[in-house]
Amino acid sequence: MISQLANLNWISVLVAFAGYFILGALWFTLFFSKPYRISLGRENETLQNKPIFIVGPALCSLVITVASAVLIYALNVQSIGDAFKFSLLVGIGYLFANTVNIAINPNIPRPILYGMISGTYHLVGIFFVSVILVLMK
Repeated sequence: MISQLANLNWISVLVAFAGYFILGALWFTLFFSKPYRISLGRENETLQNKPIFIVGPALCSLVITVASAVLIYALNVQSIGDAFKFSLLVGIGYLFANTVNIAINPNIPRPILYGMISGTYHLVGIFFVSVILVLMK
């Protein structure tokens, strides 16, 4: 399966990654800024803007995008319908479920809210990534 790395359209990987990363920036700073801060117990605070909070999610989004590309090529996902099904499987089965699991800890005061906001971001993001990868295959 890892041999698929040689077959990837790396331009599509970069386009999909950029879209996923930009979606995250908009998701957490514009679309769901207040609910996100509430989920963290920081409703009335300005969240820190350190480089790790930008570089870390970017690297994670890139890894998710490359892994998705490898799977899309290995599984021969070719249609938008199949990209949607792939997105649901990966988005709910891995990204959403893992996000909620990570949120359920004593440091997240509203873990379900956090899981819903962040998990839904990853579900929408992986759909975007999958469609771009399939369309540019």
